[in-house]
Amino acid sequence: MTTTLEVLRTGPLALVEDLGRAGMAHLGVSRSGAADRRAHTLANRLVANPNDRATIEVTFGGFSARVRGGDIAIAVTGADTDPAVNGVPFGINSIHHAHDGEVISLGSPHAGLRSYLAVRGGIDVEPVLGSRSFDVMSAIGPKPLQPGDVLPIGNHTEEFPELDQAPVAAIEDDIVELSVVPGPRDDWFTDPDVLVRTNWQVTNRSDRVGMRLVGMPLEYRYGDRQLPSEGATRGAIQVPPNGFPVILGPDHPVTGGYPVIGVVVEEDIDRIAQIRPGQTVRLHWSRPRRPFHNGL
Repeated sequence: MTTTLEVLRTGPLALVEDLGRAGMAHLGVSRSGAADRRAHTLANRLVANPNDRATIEVTFGGFSARVRGGDIAIAVTGADTDPAVNGVPFGINSIHHAHDGEVISLGSPHAGLRSYLAVRGGIDVEPVLGSRSFDVMSAIGPKPLQPGDVLPIGNHTEEFPELDQAPVAAIEDDIVELSVVPGPRDDWFTDPDVLVRTNWQVTNRSDRVGMRLVGMPLEYRYGDRQLPSEGATRGAIQVPPNGFPVILGPDHPVTGGYPVIGVVVEEDIDRIAQIRPGQTVRLHWSRPRRPFHNGL
């Protein structure tokens, strides 16, 4: 009998995610994948999965599923949602076992936004374009989970040893500091340093496509001048005409016509996945910004 998870509740949003579909930007398909790659990878590591096995990304808790057909090893990482089996809590960032008929549940997170539920063997739904990730912008991949969905569990390999527990840094619940590489279009703004002088607030219109910020608006230097569409990347900070930055997430478009004032450094990109609406973000140049000299 195949071991499965029967989804009972999903909370605001629950998606199957892996590390995404690389190398398809020329087809108009972004990589997508887990918003917090470190938490996803740690969850797999705890249950002895390869990094590319799919997990369940749960946004703001409220998820539950029943084990069917066997016993499984599980781990929950990312935002601490007081995970439990049949109502008995177990710690995040540690391995736990659930038996046939038992219910795994995730409550509301104390801090952070996204949690990752890994099962030994991985969530073995059908890949789409080589990945089990759902891209919310293009609607490519396994659909968002719904109550009643039955998720098959893959076969476990013996190649990766399991961990019992893994200490990780706490998720910030107040002000989040992010480092930004200047450019490539910082010269499109009358005062690019507004970006690093402003305490930005995350809006509730943020999602996996982009994190939207409000604060002191940035002003375009060139007025009505149009920028041709350019390639976009995760962590790029686009500034639309209203002057409020958008930090692109895993499901970003592959091109964009808004000037990019900077790009969040690779080491900080996963932290963005845990920032809640209403939190404050401070941005800092990771190196001195090049001076502007009459557009030259």
